[in-house]
Amino acid sequence: MRRLKPAALSLLLLSEHMDAESRLHVHLLGICGTGMAALAGILKELGHTVTGSDEHVYPPMSTFLEALGIPLQNGYRPENLMPVPDAVVVGNVIRRENPEAQAVMEQNLPRLSLPEALNRFLVGNRQSIVVTGTHGKTTTTALIAWLLKATGRDPGFMVGGIAKNFSSNYRVGTGPYVVLEGDEYDTAFFDKRPKFIHFQPRLAVLTSVEFDHADIYADLDAVKKAFAAFLAQIPAASTILACGDAPLVKELSSHARARVEFYGLKEDATWRAANISWENGGARFTLLKRDTPWGDFFVPLLGAHNVLNATAALAVMAGVGASAAELQAALQGFQGVKRRLEKACERHDILVLDDFAHHPTEVAATLAAVRRGYPGRRLLAAFEPRTNTSRRKIFQEPYAAAFKEADLILVREPPDLWKVPEEEQFSSRQLVQDLIAGGKEAFYFPETDHLLHSLRREVRPGDVVVVMSNGSFDNLVARFCEALGE
Repeated sequence: MRRLKPAALSLLLLSEHMDAESRLHVHLLGICGTGMAALAGILKELGHTVTGSDEHVYPPMSTFLEALGIPLQNGYRPENLMPVPDAVVVGNVIRRENPEAQAVMEQNLPRLSLPEALNRFLVGNRQSIVVTGTHGKTTTTALIAWLLKATGRDPGFMVGGIAKNFSSNYRVGTGPYVVLEGDEYDTAFFDKRPKFIHFQPRLAVLTSVEFDHADIYADLDAVKKAFAAFLAQIPAASTILACGDAPLVKELSSHARARVEFYGLKEDATWRAANISWENGGARFTLLKRDTPWGDFFVPLLGAHNVLNATAALAVMAGVGASAAELQAALQGFQGVKRRLEKACERHDILVLDDFAHHPTEVAATLAAVRRGYPGRRLLAAFEPRTNTSRRKIFQEPYAAAFKEADLILVREPPDLWKVPEEEQFSSRQLVQDLIAGGKEAFYFPETDHLLHSLRREVRPGDVVVVMSNGSFDNLVARFCEALGE
């Protein structure tokens, strides 16, 4: 008899519990993670009983889940599995030695990873559209979900940020498509493959491939292998929209069995944005298909990177049968994603923008977008390097070049730097020295309070301030806006 792998066995055991109308008790380990909390909301909306556990449970995620009527256990214990659930979803923050995970294995409970659960509960018999890439996948995913909704196709989706059109990062929907942000992080302690390897999309988008996530990828070759494996397992009947402006994307696309169409700004792209003009906080452009005009569009987002994101989304929509005419108004109605160049406040002619940028490529693209969107205004950048990659010195030199559009740069010491081996640590002091040597006005700060004090002192009417971090930055944006109000 063929021996099933644990994940396959879990799916088999789970299927024995279910028919189309089954209502299950599903327990989530690590429920307060962004993706896991979204899954909890999806399961609850589908009528299942949902419980969960996490450690250090606190708002806003705890209050979000409580508002949905989902009981939370603070801390991981075997007794959290009483009454015994029909299935357990294990988040990728859970380690094998976790006492609750140990109990799941000892009791041989059906267990799923997050992507397996999304396939089982959200995608089901529908067709999936999966967006992957080092940069731009959150905005592109949200864009596609909004365009499907605005053109009457009622999608399900899950995205790694709050899509402002929906005030949510998930939706169940009833239409034929589900849009998913394909994450290259590992799946779970029992499955170290990237999350996106579990998805077999009808349409896929690959935006970019660069080195990132140094905590799980040893080098760029490891990242390339992960994306190549994703492309190779996409069904031959599917279509991949790949960014032709990115050399590594073009290289890796040769691994695909599916049909590949390139999009971008260069002339060899199947889908090309041309005649770009910048106005009213966004970009107007003509979308060409094989050099033939397909439609004229306005995307209400700053930056060339967002023109690329919009181009990918429009090409996807063409693939599901949407016309240029119905997409023109829909695209103009896109409200963006929270913390992606989001306007936080504007007081005394000082504009404050909040952005998730943390990779040097993203920092450079963000600042270039702001410079183009607000010409003639002084640009101040406050930066917190806090990801597992940005706390490492691998990007020490690229960061020095990433701030060329900023007039004044304030850099915080990376938080939790002790988690990185000393010989691998990124130096904010060195970055500031390099910026000054390059003719920039830049300052180093050991912590956020001093940075905030200096920012308040330096800012003046007419300035645009961009705060960049993938975390809270000690609530810097809200505190600075409050200070401006005073």
